[in-house]
Amino acid sequence: MAYRTPVGDYSSDARLFKRRANVAALVAVLMLIALISRLAWLEIVEFAHFSNLSENNRVRLMALPPNRGLIYDRNGVVLAENRPTFHLEIVPEQVEDLEATLKGLAEIVSLRKQDIERFRTALRTHRSFESVSLRTRLDDVEVARLAVNRHRFPGVDISARLSRHYPHGEAVVHAIGYVGRINEKELGEIDQGNYSGTSHIGKTGLEKFYETELHGTVGQQNVEVNAEGRILRVMDKVPPIPGNDLILSLDVELQKVAEEALGDFAGSIIAMVPQTGEVLVFVSQPMYDPNMFIHGISFANYKALQKGDDKPLFNRALFGQYPPGSTLKPFVAMAGLENKVIGEKQQVKCKGYYLLPGDKTERKYRDWKKEGHGPADLGKAMEESCDVYFYELSRMLGIDRIHDFLAKFGFGERTGIDLLGERRGLLPSSEWKRRARGTVWYPGETLIAGIGQGYMLTTPIQLAYATATLANRGLKVQPHLLKEIRNRADGSTESFVPEQSKISLRDPQNWQVINDSMKRVVHGTWGTARLTSWGLKYKMAGKTGTAQVFGIAQDEEYDEETVARKLRDHGLFIAFAPYENPLIAIAVVAENGEHGSKMARVARKVLDHYLNKDTGKNNDG
Repeated sequence: MAYRTPVGDYSSDARLFKRRANVAALVAVLMLIALISRLAWLEIVEFAHFSNLSENNRVRLMALPPNRGLIYDRNGVVLAENRPTFHLEIVPEQVEDLEATLKGLAEIVSLRKQDIERFRTALRTHRSFESVSLRTRLDDVEVARLAVNRHRFPGVDISARLSRHYPHGEAVVHAIGYVGRINEKELGEIDQGNYSGTSHIGKTGLEKFYETELHGTVGQQNVEVNAEGRILRVMDKVPPIPGNDLILSLDVELQKVAEEALGDFAGSIIAMVPQTGEVLVFVSQPMYDPNMFIHGISFANYKALQKGDDKPLFNRALFGQYPPGSTLKPFVAMAGLENKVIGEKQQVKCKGYYLLPGDKTERKYRDWKKEGHGPADLGKAMEESCDVYFYELSRMLGIDRIHDFLAKFGFGERTGIDLLGERRGLLPSSEWKRRARGTVWYPGETLIAGIGQGYMLTTPIQLAYATATLANRGLKVQPHLLKEIRNRADGSTESFVPEQSKISLRDPQNWQVINDSMKRVVHGTWGTARLTSWGLKYKMAGKTGTAQVFGIAQDEEYDEETVARKLRDHGLFIAFAPYENPLIAIAVVAENGEHGSKMARVARKVLDHYLNKDTGKNNDG
């Protein structure tokens, strides 16, 4: 029998179809509404955000770091330069998997543990769109490997940059200093906008003191890039302004002569032009190579610099504080003349020791010469460095008059040299002891202070400054390492103008008296530096000094042959030459150098080289 569909079923199917069509239409309308709403949100509300992202995918703003200014010595010799090097850099926001990227790069180039650690530290101080250096100083082979594999590492690039280099290595390191990576503390202090793209900053020495002059002004450029981040074209550019060059007063050739003359002794030599304050020599030994610090020194190398007693990182010229010993005697003698407590020809009898009047203990303050010097006036006392004479003179002056007069020469104060961290030394007084030690000043301490011992401390730069003031007969000129600044943009120069002041004496003739007595130290028959004068074609005024490192009991004698080297006396010497028309003043301090007379020979090597070079002949003075 044939099958027939019921008539009523057509109506049921139509209703079912209609319901399904309505549901489908509703879903379509809802989806269209959602799509239109999302489109409206993106096009209207989020327009600025996504427009910016879109533009950044095409246009990138790049900082153009300025070239750091160069540093020259007075004769045009380069002391700090910029050399081209290749750096491996990463832009964090362009890297999807940083750990995988680092692992992959380590298979291509050498990445040390400290490189990774330094990179991670730098990530915390940089914004995600800024390039962060992972490796510096890539060699040619590493650059080639990276170039071939560049497509594997989005956000990774090779940057050609100029890196600081010090061609003379250790020489003048304590004056020039060095640059290093900007750390977190410095990042909070600098103008981050002006240091965009810059990874290094002056850390010590002149590099730090004149950072503002040397750094320059950052530039910028808008560049169009493709999907891989490659630069297609430069759209607009504001070039950076390079840092200014520094021309120093230092003579690197003379510096090396001084370093060689000081030999193996730890210590310092400062030489300067009295009339201008220009520092010609700034030696602090031992030294170190500043190039090790530029891109991060290894732990092993840094540990080696810290290890031992020599402390090469310690700037002895600026931070070292030493008893001046007998180099203080010219200043104490002038204090005696100015205060009229003693006359030029007045004699003091030296028996080899001194007893304080009224001292019931009968403590003997010994002279360096056991048998004594006999009757000594000022000239003889200076020539032979008679301690007893200066014991008596110091007693008559008293510590406070000594303090007040020596302060005029800059003792106990910073000289103002253009370096950071200079120390004051120590110029004691009765008030200082009450304040610092909570006790009174004793007469015996005055005697010791009068020969540059006890609490008295000076820095090498202070000694050179005071010696230059003697050579200038009272004209005090601020010591400085900068001679002039040269503007890289227009070639103009600006000279350093030092501060000046004048010491006025009641009797100006006293300058002649003291300087004549210092000439006898070198040229006198019994002068403590008389051996230095052999073959000398110019006249030199000087003063030897020996500073004890440890005390000696009343019944003991100092025997340098049995004393460990680190406990031997310091040797000091100050001088200026030629005597009649001083062109150079010098201070030499040698730790455990034993005798000032030895340091006089060191000073002569420096003076000979400078005077013969600058005058073209020996000066007879």
